[in-house]
Amino acid sequence: MRFGLPEQTIQEIQGALALYPEVEEAILYGSRAMGTFKPGSDIDLTLIGENLTHNLMLGIMFDLDDLLLPWMIDLSIFDTIDHPGLREHIDRVGQTLYER
Repeated sequence: MRFGLPEQTIQEIQGALALYPEVEEAILYGSRAMGTFKPGSDIDLTLIGENLTHNLMLGIMFDLDDLLLPWMIDLSIFDTIDHPGLREHIDRVGQTLYER
């Protein structure tokens, strides 16, 4: 299990992201990337891609929600993150979960 997630779960997330050619990469960050997660920890993901929009992210969120995973997924678009501390955290500890 990588990041405290079953391999099937990772593959399901990757499959959902693969439906969107705009998503070039998805980076996992937070407790799961650092290895300090607990069983109920959410899945923090940020997306990288040139043509990502808020509406597209909503569609991706719906598709991820349809997976009926037992964890919440906190999804963002990296280029829209204004908080410098969060961007630095992602740059420092982020792990690639998906790459086109």
